[in-house]
Amino acid sequence: MNTRVSRPSARTRLKLIAATILVCALPGISLPAMAQTKPKVALVMKSLANEFFLTMETGAKNHQKANAAKYDLIANGIKDEQDTANQIKIVEQMIISKVNGLVIAPADSKALVPVLKKAIDAGIIVVNIDNKLDDAALKEKGITVPFVGPDNRKGAKLVGDYLGKQIKSGDKVGIIEGVSTTFNAQQRTAGFQDAMKAVGANVVSVQSGQWELDPGNKVAAAMLNAHPDIKALLAGNDNMALGAVAAVKAAGKTGKVLVVGYDNINAIKPMLKDGRVLATADQFGSQQAVFGIETVLKAIADKKPQSALGGMVETKVELVTKDSK
Repeated sequence: MNTRVSRPSARTRLKLIAATILVCALPGISLPAMAQTKPKVALVMKSLANEFFLTMETGAKNHQKANAAKYDLIANGIKDEQDTANQIKIVEQMIISKVNGLVIAPADSKALVPVLKKAIDAGIIVVNIDNKLDDAALKEKGITVPFVGPDNRKGAKLVGDYLGKQIKSGDKVGIIEGVSTTFNAQQRTAGFQDAMKAVGANVVSVQSGQWELDPGNKVAAAMLNAHPDIKALLAGNDNMALGAVAAVKAAGKTGKVLVVGYDNINAIKPMLKDGRVLATADQFGSQQAVFGIETVLKAIADKKPQSALGGMVETKVELVTKDSK
């Protein structure tokens, strides 16, 4: 005997759907997580030609993969450290894309503030990493943006103090600075100067290498030519330190002119081992990005407005030498 199972009528099916919706609307009962929208977080970095920011991007992507149910990530950067206009365009694109949070390593401490004001006005939570935004520019726009990153002056002084043990009072040194309008470049130069003053060294030149290898190389070569008796070159990042090492080699002064950097990128590590670079600083770029993302996610989860955020979350920075583990 065949038993036919009758299908519910259209009217009955509608009643069942309505009942399901009603139950899901009751307190304590929610729709499946898949129906809930995950926040979108944008990470906007400086030059992706710089290994430091590639490391930062990798750290952020690994964090998102481990927390894929919590948020989506959009990571982007610019072609070189001075491409401020394009970084502003990227932020504008993120506003149009309606991201919920924005973590930015600004190419310029002042120039990015107006577009970040637009992002905040659009309801986007903004967190600053790596290079601190200018306090006066933020105040002028009436906004607060928390900074997550290291004390760059302290980090540079660690490197400078180590160099100071290898030179003596009166020795000439040169500082190869990053982009001069950026806060972290200014702070690292100040840290180097603090250390050189403490040992009595003579800082004969401070010139910008624009954070890049080739400009850093040209600046280093010019310093070596102008001051043949210079004893050390202090570079504000490892990209410029690579350029300085090449300039020292071209001048036939390897082992006679000491070079230090900042960032601890992979390309610098063999040079630490063989002495071409005396020391650098590790500011743990991948962790900076993660801390920035977590700050954004917490603000979104707690439904905190941008105006309730502020201050600084200081991340670690460590001296790295050939003896470091």
